Amino acid sequence: MNKLKIFQDKQIRSLWDAGEELWYFSIIDVIAVLTGSDRPRKYWNDLKLKLVKEGSEVSEKIGQLKMVAPDGKMRITDVANTETIFRLIQSIPSPKAEPFKLWLAKIGYERIEENEDPEKTIDRAMATYLAKGYSKEWINQRLKSIDVRKELTDEWDQRGIKQGQEFAILTDEITKAWSGMDTKGYKKFKNLKKENLRDNMTNLELVLNMLAEATTTEISKENQPQTFEESKIIAKQGGTVAGNARKEIESKTNKKVVTSQNATELQGVEKLK
Repeated sequence: MNKLKIFQDKQIRSLWDAGEELWYFSIIDVIAVLTGSDRPRKYWNDLKLKLVKEGSEVSEKIGQLKMVAPDGKMRITDVANTETIFRLIQSIPSPKAEPFKLWLAKIGYERIEENEDPEKTIDRAMATYLAKGYSKEWINQRLKSIDVRKELTDEWDQRGIKQGQEFAILTDEITKAWSGMDTKGYKKFKNLKKENLRDNMTNLELVLNMLAEATTTEISKENQPQTFEESKIIAKQGGTVAGNARKEIESKTNKKVVTSQNATELQGVEKLK
């Protein structure tokens, strides 16, 4: 389960390993936060060489996992679990070290709570979006969109679709069919880089995206595709249903549904309704 965690407004890519019941964090992102360096990769390469020369056990505990890169693609990234990150921090002089340690401990505690009571996950997401200025109406749609997306990805998993590139290709087919742009083009249209596209959609954009994904899920369940190409056709069909709805709305309102405005431009997204 890939997620973005936020520390002092900075994004840190993370992955929850359900089998090991451990969080893994992108080391590059951690170093960028702690050092403020605009070249965290070079800093990490130098530090990694130093740790190897010193015979540090930390260097032996570094793993590699696929995470979403700034270009939106899944790429191999150096990662470490919470325990190793704690030890790594000791090698990085930073005034943010102690606050970051407390943040890591909090992340671990919250995960335990969420396992015992899944509703806490929803409560925390609600609180986070409210703090950013989103309206409650928009937040309800956003949380629902997460459920819809999860049901779709579960269906893809069942059909043997590979996470990463194949998921991205099918998502592009859906997005292109309903909005007229692929995911990369849509993000560029909204002037986004690392930001989550759905977090920058209006309420109506979210609704149509959900319609596209929910329809794709239902068509897939009904047709039970056996190959990636068959799933690709279904993704386009599901997106087209929402695309037709978009065109109908635009014909009745004389306004474009897909907007270039993003959350920042919409002043704290109070207008995302």
